[in-house]
Amino acid sequence: MTGMVLLVCCGWTVLLCLSVEAYENLALHKSAWQNNTWRSYTADLAVDGQFTDLVWDGGQCAWSDRGQTTAEWRVDLGAVRSIHHIVIQYATGNIEWDEDNGFTRSFLGFSVYISNTTNKEDGVLCFRDTSYTRATIPNSVNITCPYHGRYVIYYNNRTHPPYPEGYSEDAGNALCEVEVYGCPSPGYYGENCSLECPQNCQDGYCDIVEGTCFGCSHRYIGPRCTKDCPEGLYGRNCLQNCSMTCGDPGRCDIMTGHCNGGCQVGWTGAMCEKGYHLTINITHHEHVYIFETLYIGTIDGYLLYYKLMDNNLLCLPKKMIKIMLTAE
Repeated sequence: MTGMVLLVCCGWTVLLCLSVEAYENLALHKSAWQNNTWRSYTADLAVDGQFTDLVWDGGQCAWSDRGQTTAEWRVDLGAVRSIHHIVIQYATGNIEWDEDNGFTRSFLGFSVYISNTTNKEDGVLCFRDTSYTRATIPNSVNITCPYHGRYVIYYNNRTHPPYPEGYSEDAGNALCEVEVYGCPSPGYYGENCSLECPQNCQDGYCDIVEGTCFGCSHRYIGPRCTKDCPEGLYGRNCLQNCSMTCGDPGRCDIMTGHCNGGCQVGWTGAMCEKGYHLTINITHHEHVYIFETLYIGTIDGYLLYYKLMDNNLLCLPKKMIKIMLTAE
């Protein structure tokens, strides 16, 4: 918490703390929800900015009913935000936080998710406690979570006994404050949220610390999406291969994948993805040969194609034939 940190900081340490707290608390006074509530201790009490009285009847903590198998709480940041870290202050009963404090039992095993919907499964798991004990779990907990999302979801469960030593038998919330620090406007990064993300980042988002892109818009690659796709590749993050049936094989528009220079004989479509039957009528014979083509091209006035039955290369003078293409 900002106030608590300032009390213990002095000298050069103050500069470090001020740097960490340069991000804004995006959760303060935002709409909050929990899956069940004990008495009048509603979800919004965990984002009201008050956490000096950490006992159950202090009126500053969100509490859920006991005897439950799951406990879920979330805050709506109002829009997709760039998050740096999350601080959770759990109830203590206003007594020393150590292994003898009963609240440690219900805090153990919690998870934090970042999501663009109210469903945690749609989001990313930011943190899951799998190793804390009653003696080691901190309070408050500071979780680095450099993701983008609208909802921050706290979750705990007691659904698959037996539980690790020290865990409570049921699940419950006793959240006195949840602070979500990050940038209030999308598309910015840095300690003061004053630097713009690179313009070719996918959806305009970048790492809140480094400014590197999570993904690139069409045609770009690189940590900051500043490089064009290499020849032969196209699309988002340059992951698609240009068609080898393009008129210029393996070369296409780096945005759309549409072929440059038309298509090879026997192929059509923007990406030359549609094959054709090729009917060849040899003018000085009565026979008509029909072949399904794998590749067709011309060299020095001759029509070249592969006959798929035996994969033999056949050559015919172009002046001796006429071609009729029919769609497959």
